[in-house]
Amino acid sequence: MSVNSKAGKLKPTEKKVDIHPEPPTNGTSVAIAIQGYEGSFHQVAANHFFGNTVKVICCDNFRDVVKIASSKKESDGGIMAIENSIAGSILPNYNLLQKSKLKIVGEVYLHIRQNLLVNPGIQLEDIKEVHSHPMALQQCLEFLGKYNWKLVETEDTALSAKHLHQHKSKHIAAIASNLAAQLFQLDTLAPDIHTLSNNNTRFLILQHEDLAEVIENANKASIYFHTDHSRGSLAKALTKIAEGGINLSKLQSSPIPGSDFRYAFHADMEFDSLEQFYQVIKELKGSTEDLKIYGVYRKGQHFS
Repeated sequence: MSVNSKAGKLKPTEKKVDIHPEPPTNGTSVAIAIQGYEGSFHQVAANHFFGNTVKVICCDNFRDVVKIASSKKESDGGIMAIENSIAGSILPNYNLLQKSKLKIVGEVYLHIRQNLLVNPGIQLEDIKEVHSHPMALQQCLEFLGKYNWKLVETEDTALSAKHLHQHKSKHIAAIASNLAAQLFQLDTLAPDIHTLSNNNTRFLILQHEDLAEVIENANKASIYFHTDHSRGSLAKALTKIAEGGINLSKLQSSPIPGSDFRYAFHADMEFDSLEQFYQVIKELKGSTEDLKIYGVYRKGQHFS
């Protein structure tokens, strides 16, 4: 049994750092790997956490995000979506995190606001096509259904906005973020066109484990564990958490690769003090076969 966490070895004399969504004060910017393009919601989340001076390293997929974020020479970390209030958890990202040497050092909750963007001067009656990611189009079908427009699926919302700007299209609109509109000098013809108002995505702020330090006033942690799958073993583990006075705010199961229908669990835990958290982790050792601490951090802020 192993507890894979640098933070788990905290001693009273160890240095703590205070990580919070403020821009750097020395005139420099951090470089953060994101999935998607400039103007994507990942960049919006990065701006909220690090400030508008953050430099984003755009990646085609989440696997590349983890790869770049794991390189201390190429970046200062990464940001990765992990769950959505409508679509649920992004299970492949949990698997990427579990296999990586990254630690969670923060989180951001972002209200996803979809907007109809056009080149300056274009009106509703000029539009013949709307381009965006399939998920964005799906989220806006109630609005789009009012018009006889051709819907064109693309690989990314922000990339659709960029192409709209580059080609100076007069009969094409894009669905993307307010940030994309600002970056590519587009007009917001119709704001907030998404059907459901409670569309929120949670993003994790990631850093290489050798750089991650314990965060001042941490009150949340994410862990991975699995039991021996004997009768009542999971219940015993969950009881240890409850008896420790910790709020289990999320419990996500995922199959253990190569096993015969055995499952591991990704859990988010909220607590009052680090001492309380580490005492529960100590208790959990006897009820689990493997346990890894993804990170100990502060509960994230909600942004719109």
